[in-house]
Amino acid sequence: MKTFKITFLLLFISFGIVSCSSDDSQDSTPLEFRQELNVSYGTDSDQVFDIYLPANRTLDTKVLILVHGGGWTSGDKADMNPLKDLSLQDLPNIAIVNINYRLADSDNQPYPMQIDDITTIVNLLKTNQNDYVISNDIGFLGTSAGAHLSMLWSYAFDTNDDVKMVASIVGPANFTDPAYLENEDPLLQEIIDTFGIDTSTAYLEEISPYHQATTTSPPTILFYGGQDPLIPTSQGVDMDLKLSELGVTHQFTLYPNAGHGWVGLELLDTWTKLKAFTQTHLE
Repeated sequence: MKTFKITFLLLFISFGIVSCSSDDSQDSTPLEFRQELNVSYGTDSDQVFDIYLPANRTLDTKVLILVHGGGWTSGDKADMNPLKDLSLQDLPNIAIVNINYRLADSDNQPYPMQIDDITTIVNLLKTNQNDYVISNDIGFLGTSAGAHLSMLWSYAFDTNDDVKMVASIVGPANFTDPAYLENEDPLLQEIIDTFGIDTSTAYLEEISPYHQATTTSPPTILFYGGQDPLIPTSQGVDMDLKLSELGVTHQFTLYPNAGHGWVGLELLDTWTKLKAFTQTHLE
């Protein structure tokens, strides 16, 4: 669904470009920065991720997983490179993992396929914990469909309580929202149709972070646009209320005049809040 692909035009002129070089040495003391690109975690060409390991890391080093958008049917980890670069620059003590996942098509529904991919990645990170020199503590930063996957995995599939925070930028949260079910907008209908023919209430609740959140859900930070043509404002507002009712630590920002992505001062505000939230709950 190409129309649902998020476009983030990052205008952080004041931020420098991070220059990173790969370091294959794992025996140096202290450890140096290390990166591995297109690490395979499955047989599909989309099952790859990039990992950036900070200098001076230890087995207490936390991990931030970036999950791209694209309506579950398109997109690539390269779309997250601007946020990856900012994370490397401003969160230098956190390991960054920028992932691809299998894309949905007419023969492959996004759920549970893409959730299974995230589970495989998390398990692989644990298997290679001593090699990477990282902890099991992770956070998620997702945009659009990637934000939906980040919240859903964190709320419903984190059986070991490894997730310490999750960030959603314009992520769909509740597929039982009347704004979706009673819509007459073909773009909004595409979102429901992507998940196949099963539109029963039970199934829609199963794939909705809103319905999977509990009192033990990890700290969550939410960003939404008041003029978003693809994600109704109610998605963010209702998620905010649900997390408040559950007593989950969270923050919610609604930019009244923004759409499905934003630039300039609003984007600077987003990163400032994201950085502080991540430093508080993950670093």
